[in-house]
Amino acid sequence: MAGVRGPGESRASAMAVEQDMFDAVVMADERFHGEGYQEGYEEGSSLGIVEGRQYGTLHGAKIGSEIGCYRGFALAWKCLLHSSTGEKDSRKMKVVEALIALLQHFPYGDPTYERLHEDLDRIRGKFRQLLQSSRTKMLRWQDLGSEMWACHACHILPWI
Repeated sequence: MAGVRGPGESRASAMAVEQDMFDAVVMADERFHGEGYQEGYEEGSSLGIVEGRQYGTLHGAKIGSEIGCYRGFALAWKCLLHSSTGEKDSRKMKVVEALIALLQHFPYGDPTYERLHEDLDRIRGKFRQLLQSSRTKMLRWQDLGSEMWACHACHILPWI
């Protein structure tokens, strides 16, 4: 109780006890705030890592599927054009070989590669060039707001 001193207590020591109690109450708010922040930060960091891993896995799989389709398409055309000797076929073969070279140099195992999207756009462009030179018909439709393409030789491909 304030103002009541026990036997042998001085007024200064009573004031010090009251001040310590007051400081403990005031500091409790700061301490709980700091502890809550730290706990929230740790939990958010771990959840962010999990969410980032899921996001990366999903988009990496999409890019891998797209690249695999391009590779399969290019190898199929290489087999078809292997025995052809016409001038148009030799131009197509050069485009096929250029696409295969781009695919072989694509950094499959390095997701931190700085020019990954530039190289992917270059591969997509070479694939479009091959489709145009081979007159392969493409079908286009809208699927949930993203542009999607399909051809008779490939799966459905997102072209962003």
